[in-house]
Amino acid sequence: MSALQFLREKAGVLVAGVIGLSLFLFVVSDFFGKGRGQRLKQKKYYEIGQIGGEYISYQDYEQKLQNLMEIYKLSGRSNLDEATTETMREQTWQQMVREKILDPQYEKLGIGVSTEEVDELVLGNNPHQIVQQLFTDQKTGTFNKSFLVNFLKQTEVDENAKKYWLFFENEIVNDRQNTKYNNMVAKGLFVTSKQAEFDKSLSSNTVDFSYILKNYSSLSDSSVKITPADIEAYYSKHKESYKRTALRDVEYVTFDVVPSEDDIKQSETWINKTKEEFATAPNPVEFINLSADSRYVGFYTPISAVPEKLKDFVKKEDLTSIYGPYIEDGSYKIAKLIAVADRPDSVHVRHILLSPNNTRTLEMVKHQADSLLKLIKSGTPFEALAMTNSDDKGSAQIGGDLGWFPEGKMVIPFNNGCFSGKKGDIKTVETNFGIHIIEILAQSKNSRKYNLGFIDRKIVAGSITNQKAYSEASQFAGTNATYDKFIKAIAAAKMNKKVANDIAPQQKTLPGLDKPRSLIMALFQATQGKIVLDNSQQAVFEVSDKYVVAYCTKAQEDGIADVKAVENDIRFALIKEKKAELISAEFKKNSGSGKTIDDIARSMGLTVQEATQVNFKSYTVAGVGTEPALIAAASVAKQGVVAGPVKGNNGVYLIAANNVTTAQGEDLKVIQNRLKTTFQMRGNYEAYEALRKGAKILDKRYKFY
Repeated sequence: MSALQFLREKAGVLVAGVIGLSLFLFVVSDFFGKGRGQRLKQKKYYEIGQIGGEYISYQDYEQKLQNLMEIYKLSGRSNLDEATTETMREQTWQQMVREKILDPQYEKLGIGVSTEEVDELVLGNNPHQIVQQLFTDQKTGTFNKSFLVNFLKQTEVDENAKKYWLFFENEIVNDRQNTKYNNMVAKGLFVTSKQAEFDKSLSSNTVDFSYILKNYSSLSDSSVKITPADIEAYYSKHKESYKRTALRDVEYVTFDVVPSEDDIKQSETWINKTKEEFATAPNPVEFINLSADSRYVGFYTPISAVPEKLKDFVKKEDLTSIYGPYIEDGSYKIAKLIAVADRPDSVHVRHILLSPNNTRTLEMVKHQADSLLKLIKSGTPFEALAMTNSDDKGSAQIGGDLGWFPEGKMVIPFNNGCFSGKKGDIKTVETNFGIHIIEILAQSKNSRKYNLGFIDRKIVAGSITNQKAYSEASQFAGTNATYDKFIKAIAAAKMNKKVANDIAPQQKTLPGLDKPRSLIMALFQATQGKIVLDNSQQAVFEVSDKYVVAYCTKAQEDGIADVKAVENDIRFALIKEKKAELISAEFKKNSGSGKTIDDIARSMGLTVQEATQVNFKSYTVAGVGTEPALIAAASVAKQGVVAGPVKGNNGVYLIAANNVTTAQGEDLKVIQNRLKTTFQMRGNYEAYEALRKGAKILDKRYKFY
């Protein structure tokens, strides 16, 4: 037996034990040492929010968002612009919030939806609104159960159809659970006869009253003393009033990436080389789409709409020559006349649009279009077929009539179908919207029109120019690592510093920057007074055609503000309170037995003012605006009695009711039923809002989007 074999056999258990121990020590050290710290750090980094104290990770949220996007794409809308994506992000978040808040409530209350209920909501005599919307016949406007049954059969063999349906089935179940919950909340609310009597009393008395006002501004701020203890006591009592959202202030400088002479020369060389190829290209349109920065447009334009520099060129009607190159809008351009034709200035058409959808393929649409064409040619009125078949519901109501329009207002295939035909033509064209059956009803007089093709090459900064600008920005950031140095360097170099205040976490704009979202996201990870760094700890941000170096000058976090941050606000409120106490004491001193409001006004040098037709539900008082305390006091005042002092928004008041009118008002039963309906309607919303408030939701999506 070889030594190696012996060691393999005899030491096998030992080696396994050593490896096991090593692994154990590795795991333990990782848990208690840097590894655990790293995991906690990573968990904190990927925290996108909290709902009811529960950690929400970026990965979970993104997975739900992608699922929703997939459903959106399955519905036939493959292109997601930024606005749509942002809407879907918000929809995903709100759905997660509702699930985390309401699912425990459903479980606690025993709320569920059985399989039998789902079947009834889908296949019953009164299907759920979602089912009705999905399977309504566009021709008749009525629910078509056969569409539904056929689709459900399709889900058994089509995975995408199944995924699509399960999404909506889940929405139906959620809506049903929510309805049950809301009904339980509503049925738990009741209005007593005493509540009805109280509500009636609020508006039964209408008061005309006199009042005197001494404004807070009549006393100087120095007449009251505010101590640190006063501020602390007020802050402790009113903490909830000082909740704030996260905000940032930022100051930044930009280093523009401007194309150099070499960059301009490269674009010029390219356009001159392309000019020769463009002149001999057998298919100019295809050449444009393959070569230019912009795609071929394809509209015919009258001479009046041709750019001034090109008018003499197009008038020659030479289809072989090339105009240019010339510089326009930051690009080198060359132009070629593709075609010349006599075309109408405007047309009057009507159409029938047939669009493919989840239950109708493009081939089915084409077949239907052929059938409708035969009907039209056999004498069936076009407008009747448009009203019953067109998917353009706006024009369908008026027989498909689109009215008069000039060239260039419609998509290219539709435009050319209308302007290349003649009055009375009926034709079909295909666009991104589907198949159109077009009838040309009338055309204006023809004029000479020109179809121009352009090849453009944007003059952009090359890699060397980019690197130079980046190096300049990087050097600036590296040598000005403190805010003081940052400010001094800007002044010394006479740079243009930009300032943005009160930036919200979801904000997408900053002065002078195009799409600065990456900078804003990093700003909310920054410390006040420090340079802003990205996730790679780099201080230079690339924002469109600029490099940016920024400093966070204020960092206000989400939550209750620190007492020092709101000290001035508290001081202002306390000054107002203490002035109110002084003015109230002065009113009481001058108010004696038998004194009228006129007597008190004369003794204090004040003017008596009048207010009429005020009750408890009034919003304002003429002459002084919104004064809830004054309105409340006046509505219960006794006629002929001086009441007050009343501490208001503008100052302190004394009042005297001159006339109190008591109206009969509504029947108590009517009031009781009205209040009950109002409470039940509010209950659905306010119950959920109360749960939301209690969940203490923390939204940190701004870290990633």
